[in-house]
Amino acid sequence: MTTEVRHSKPWRNTRTHGKYYTQLYVHIVFSVKGRHALIPECHKAELHKYITGILTNKKQKLIQINSMPDHIHILVGMTPDTALSGLVKDIKVNSTRFINQKRWTAGQFAWQAGFGAFSYSHSQIPKVAAYIENQERHHSRRTFREEYLAFLEHFGVAYDMKYVFDSVADLPSEE
Repeated sequence: MTTEVRHSKPWRNTRTHGKYYTQLYVHIVFSVKGRHALIPECHKAELHKYITGILTNKKQKLIQINSMPDHIHILVGMTPDTALSGLVKDIKVNSTRFINQKRWTAGQFAWQAGFGAFSYSHSQIPKVAAYIENQERHHSRRTFREEYLAFLEHFGVAYDMKYVFDSVADLPSEE
């Protein structure tokens, strides 16, 4: 049996000039505030390119990005010295400013207050990237709400329905 040895370029920590080797893959998901369909097909590529620039400037490795009219998925290889919440905040603040400056919506565009983030191993990356790439097909069978709740369940994330989505109208009806 032959063992394949793979050499990869380490992430460089510019503050200490030390080297470390990591594989931190995170699938980030967040929606448009109120889950309104405000990301039109004609602007998706431009939005994705802009977010790619944010990630590149933050020294993160974009693996896959795709959006639907009401939400976005981003698969990123992260450096260990980057705070996930800070990275998501940078993406949301800057892309919100970009969308509002472009006047893609009649009113003010905003993302939801929170986000979901799910970690994967290296061997799962091709499957996750394909999942993100094929969002249109997935959403022909399942809503974003169903998809997001399935992620939370699959990853064993404890949650309170009062806080998962933006409004009380998003809560399931009591029958």
